[in-house]
Amino acid sequence: MSTLHKLLHGIEKKYKVSMAFSPLAMIGEVVMEIIIPLIMANIVDVGIANQDLAYTTKVGLLMVIAACISLSFGVLGSRLGAVSSQGMSRNLRRRLFNKVLDFSFGNVDHFSSSSLVTRLTTDVTNVQNACMLILRGFIRAPFMLISGTIMACFINARLALIFFVAIPFLAIVLSLINAKAFPLFKVMLKKYDGLNNVVQENLTAIRVVKSFVRGKHEIEKFEKAADGVRESQLRAEKRIIITIPVLQMTVYACTIAVLWFGGNMTITGKMKTGELISFLTYIAQVLMSLMMLGMMFVQLVLTRASVSRICEVLDEDIDIKNPAPVDVVKEDGTNAKGYFDKVTNGSIEFRHVSFSYEKNAENCVLEDINLKIESGQMVGILGGTGSSKSTLVQLIPRLYDVLSGQVIVGGIDVRKYNLVPLRDSVAMVLQKNVLFSGTIADNLRWGNENASDEELVKACIASDAQEFVSTLPDGYNTELGQGGVNLSGGQKQRLCIARALLKNPKILIMDDSTSAVDTATDSRIRAALRNSLPDTTKIIIAQRISSVQDADVIFVLDDGKISGFGTHEELLKNNAIYREVYESQNNK
Repeated sequence: MSTLHKLLHGIEKKYKVSMAFSPLAMIGEVVMEIIIPLIMANIVDVGIANQDLAYTTKVGLLMVIAACISLSFGVLGSRLGAVSSQGMSRNLRRRLFNKVLDFSFGNVDHFSSSSLVTRLTTDVTNVQNACMLILRGFIRAPFMLISGTIMACFINARLALIFFVAIPFLAIVLSLINAKAFPLFKVMLKKYDGLNNVVQENLTAIRVVKSFVRGKHEIEKFEKAADGVRESQLRAEKRIIITIPVLQMTVYACTIAVLWFGGNMTITGKMKTGELISFLTYIAQVLMSLMMLGMMFVQLVLTRASVSRICEVLDEDIDIKNPAPVDVVKEDGTNAKGYFDKVTNGSIEFRHVSFSYEKNAENCVLEDINLKIESGQMVGILGGTGSSKSTLVQLIPRLYDVLSGQVIVGGIDVRKYNLVPLRDSVAMVLQKNVLFSGTIADNLRWGNENASDEELVKACIASDAQEFVSTLPDGYNTELGQGGVNLSGGQKQRLCIARALLKNPKILIMDDSTSAVDTATDSRIRAALRNSLPDTTKIIIAQRISSVQDADVIFVLDDGKISGFGTHEELLKNNAIYREVYESQNNK
């Protein structure tokens, strides 16, 4: 797929129509501007020379009409160009955003969040500006350049030779500048990524910055990043800034040459005064077109770097996709061509599973994992920091794919499921709690958008959140700040658990999601989960043994391997790591 097709793919029909008619309007403007100097020459050489007022008035009125038509075409072309470019940028941003949402965790790891933000904002804006320039300028300027040159040759071919010296000279200079400036603009945009990263970190962690009194340090870091952008931009623009002086020098040289040679031709009678005036108008049009092309060239060098960054996202190969169709049996017993689109139960099995973020068998973070979980069991996973507990459970909904082995859910390899029903059957309460701007009810309904008020209350009772929600002035209609900044850590955790419960999932994964609540609250939540979700497989990742000791089975992870499994009592007897953690937490 060509770069242009990538940028325009999926654009709405109305914008395609505007995009098609904008150049036509600009051509209409140029045609009128080309006619005007000829009319002006007739006014000078016929009307004024013969002192024919009637002829001068009639032809002058015709020139005014041509100017008005030219203005109308110009306004129409500019409007259509603006509409088209804005529509294209809207479509491009939507496609980029949708592509990012389809990324697996592995794909997201290839790009920083700040870089993706820059690509969705600054880079797309650069492409939008370039699209407007192309529709308005890159149609108008070359057409004016060619038409003006033809008309100048028609008036005086010898004098028009000046153009055939200036144009190749400019083409060579601009090509050299492009080759030097393009890599520097790519560096500049990467510096923008770094600057956005600093801003993003400080806005999301402003409370940490203030509590540690690190404002001065962060200001210095921001200034360093901003200086990096400034310096890289200066380096790039030093290469590009020569464009305008070269263009101006060419314009002035051509004008002087036309006045010199054309003036001599007029004196000797080889050229009429009106023709010289028209020729000067055409040379002004041609050279202004060159100036316009030069200024657009500056923008397009920058845009070329932005386009390459946008295409990196569009071309990113999503490494977790829906599987190829297989024969499945529907509930009515009929066969259909498709993939598995329903998870029947919450049973889980890992068969010789190994995983590496780098897709390298020599650097696995999980190695030869074998475990089996029955549907409806409550399972605990315990392990030290860096033992890959979170990575293990992220393989269940295919947030990552295994390097080798199989993850079986509901008796079927997860790679044979449609991703939507697979992930919809798994609810995850992450270690880092994420809430969004909006009301508490809005956030809870992420779990089930059609949940009734009674279901919200029931889920909050199970997650031990009802008590604090009911004390808020607006209850479930309380507005949350970005990320739930007006709630405590424990309150956010309980709301995230309630949100997960509303999914009524086949599998519930709680990744150290009660670390911010006291042990009594933790105990009540676990009891409620066991009672309210008897058929749901519940996986609890925890640092505290008290959070998992009543689980049906507990798996102990050590350096990406399972060092033991069993009940609390069995592990106390048979597993040294578990016993050591238990004794350290109970002061034994």
